[in-house]
Amino acid sequence: MIDYYETKSQPITRYMVIQAYRKVRANRGSSGIDQMSWDDLDKDLSKQLYQLWNKLTSGSYFPSPVREVEIEKKSGGVRKLGIPTILDRIAQAVVKTHLEQIVEPYFHKSSFGYRPRKSCHHAVEQATHNALDYHWAIDLDIKSFFDTIEHELLMKAVRNYCKDKWVIMYVNRWLKAGTLQADGTYVDRLTGTPQGGVISPLLANIFLHVVFDKWMEINHPEKPFERYADDIIVHCLSEKQATYVLSEIRKRMTKCKLTLHPLKTKIVQLRGEVVKKYPRSLDFLGFTLRPFWCKTIKGHQLMVSSFISTKSVSAVLDKFNKKKIHKRRISLEKLAEELNPIIRGVINYYCKFWAGHTRRIWYQLNKLLIKWVKWEKGLYKMAAIAWLQKKSKENPRLFHHWELVLP
Repeated sequence: MIDYYETKSQPITRYMVIQAYRKVRANRGSSGIDQMSWDDLDKDLSKQLYQLWNKLTSGSYFPSPVREVEIEKKSGGVRKLGIPTILDRIAQAVVKTHLEQIVEPYFHKSSFGYRPRKSCHHAVEQATHNALDYHWAIDLDIKSFFDTIEHELLMKAVRNYCKDKWVIMYVNRWLKAGTLQADGTYVDRLTGTPQGGVISPLLANIFLHVVFDKWMEINHPEKPFERYADDIIVHCLSEKQATYVLSEIRKRMTKCKLTLHPLKTKIVQLRGEVVKKYPRSLDFLGFTLRPFWCKTIKGHQLMVSSFISTKSVSAVLDKFNKKKIHKRRISLEKLAEELNPIIRGVINYYCKFWAGHTRRIWYQLNKLLIKWVKWEKGLYKMAAIAWLQKKSKENPRLFHHWELVLP
């Protein structure tokens, strides 16, 4: 009989490895440098997981270098991801699950990134609420955060909360695992934790909890903030206060071997009488927080709310444009089947609080559909619009966005 709770020199059970496999398997993900796919692993699953468990429990497990992958950033340029092998991701999930249970109770209530039962929407909602009481905000951007975390300081933070030697040992090995670049060059990693690793977000949270969250709680408890991984907003009551707090945060970051981006970090005036020429809005997690005039029972008042950001609008429209739907020779139903997952994702994320600010996207999508009708049916513009309107009346839920904006 197999004992799934059997342990050896390290307190890791086979059940912990199986549970980690299920979590990582659910997220899929690409192969590492060994080119092992999920199909390859599943063909010999029992043996592979047993060997991984044996290595983890004996202390003989050493991770492979990560595979470097470049992805385009919305703001331009590229972001470098480090993709561990599938077995390394499973091993990381074992440690992450154990470590997360230890550190989670210590995390600050205003830390929202990569935490159980917390989301981007919680962070945006709190930021919007705080912006109503605090007219000034500091939009913080840490330059190349994941690539510049000091290993020694990170390990010090991990050891402060976790005393398990096996966790410390494996976290240290993952940090030191090198990178295999796209051209085949191997590079030692002296700082940072690769984006793409299962445990990297948790390590980043531990590090910034010590560097920022706890420091703010002790030194500036009266100033609320929201942090989602390395995206941070700090709220202040005045320009003078915002200037002072920003200078103190900059000193703190420098002391912890981090650098605030000189161009992206800025003070924002969301409400109140204009003193100097400060930005009047800030982007946070795909949304833009900005003031707007709102009619209330007390008359027109300047309020602050969250809108879909210009960058997000461009990114969504770019997804639709890349489909080149006007050149597709398929039925309208097939087209809906292909586009609805994207539409549903946009609605679920950006229409969480209200939907009116996404109208521009749906107007543009309807224009693309009309263009498709013109090509597919050989109709002029007005006839194409009439044809699509008829279809929307027959089946108003064919495209999910028709519930918000009809053609």
